[in-house]
This record gives sequence, structure tokens and C-alpha cells, in this order.
Amino acid sequence: MTDRLAQQMRFCLEIDQEKNIDRHTYTTEYRRENDAEHAWHMAVMAMVLHEYANEDVDLLRVIELLLVHDLVEIYAGDTFAYDEEGKKTQKERETQAADRLYAMLPDDQEQYFRGLWDEFENEQTPEARFAHTLDNFQPVMLNDATGGKLWQEAGAHLDQILERNHNTAAGSKTLWEYSYHHFIEPHVGKEIKK
Repeated sequence: MTDRLAQQMRFCLEIDQEKNIDRHTYTTEYRRENDAEHAWHMAVMAMVLHEYANEDVDLLRVIELLLVHDLVEIYAGDTFAYDEEGKKTQKERETQAADRLYAMLPDDQEQYFRGLWDEFENEQTPEARFAHTLDNFQPVMLNDATGGKLWQEAGAHLDQILERNHNTAAGSKTLWEYSYHHFIEPHVGKEIKK
């Protein structure tokens, strides 16, 4: 076996751990989803919903961004959207994790995968903006499908939810408006309203 293939196999086995990173979001069956399920769900949603992106997007690129961006959580862990303390160190933890994880790959693939992660984080391309929209949209959709369970448990307030979703419209005004009117507004006046 070549060194290149050995490096690739090591990476492929390492990313299997993404299945073990539990998120706070509930599935429609009221169990916590894991990072791999989240990535898969958003990739398929991108295939279905990309027509609502504000700008023309390269669908394959969007899917690549969605599949790669949370792999760093294998080492950095998932930072809950409403964990103010955790968010203070999130960028540093995730950057260190990206350095460690993508370094397993051969140099050309390390640069490519790390470039995808950086692109997602920087939100400077239409694809990254739309991928971020889906990354915000999907948990809000699932939260609504479970009757607001996550927001109730977290004691989340409307201003926190809006702050968490402040950039959703940057990738898709249509999905942001839908999210606000169908997933957020129905819960206003319940547990999430201050």
C-alpha cells in the first residue's frame, strides 16, 4: 500500500468518529442527532433547496462545505448554540482541530479540505453563505418539528434565537423568511419569549 493511500485510509477511519458527536438538536423522533446525521441531512436539503439561494451556487461545492465543516468537532466537540462560555473558545478549539485533522491527509488533499473548512468559516462565497443558511435552517426546522423542545430546555429567548440566526438571510432570504414565519414565530409567546 502506498503512503498516500495509507494516509487517506487513516483519515477515512478517523472521520467515522463524527457519528459519535452528539448535537443538542433533536430529531423528529425526539432523540439527539449526531454530527454525521446533521451533515447528511443538510447535504440532501441542499440538493432540494438550492434554488432558494440568493445567488447562483455550485451545488457540489455547497455539499462539500456541508460535509466537511463539522468534521473538526471530532476533536473540538459540538458547541451548543446557546452556550455562551463554550462559544468564547469555539474558534480556537475548532482551528486547532482543523490543523490536526486535515494534516492526516496527503498535502494536496490537506490543502483542499482545509480550504473548504476555511471557506465555510469565512462566509465569503455564495456557496459558503448558502451552506451557513442551511446550517442555521436545519436545526430550527427540527426544533419546530419537536414542538420547540430544544429551546424550552435551553430556556432560549427570542433575542438569542435571532442572534444565532442573524446571517441566515445572507444565503437565502426566502429560507430565512420561511424559517422565521413557520419555525420561530409560532413559538413566540410561549417559552422562548422574554
